[in-house]
Amino acid sequence: MFVSIAVDPGSEGRAKELADLLSQYGLEKIQRGLWESAFISPDTLNRLKRDLDRATDAFDRLRIFQFPVNGTLVLSSLRDKKWRRLVAKGNEKTSGRDAAGKDAAGRRS
Repeated sequence: MFVSIAVDPGSEGRAKELADLLSQYGLEKIQRGLWESAFISPDTLNRLKRDLDRATDAFDRLRIFQFPVNGTLVLSSLRDKKWRRLVAKGNEKTSGRDAAGKDAAGRRS
């Protein structure tokens, strides 16, 4: 599974701690605050999420992008010590319209 983790630490000390933790799990630093791995198992990712939860406080923010998870893109975010999850399901045919049938300008056809 491909995983990308965006890190917005609350302090420089926390940035170092998180960088050490992410590198221990085999993620590669791509640019400042962004870590990636193309080869991480779901079990390893679950352990990493638990360790990240323990290593962070309310001032830290994380966004984890996972693909594929049952054919979808999953975005998990940690903000104020609360995890949120968004599952983006795509269709084979995309028309540029949202679920209500409206285009980007809000017009309905």
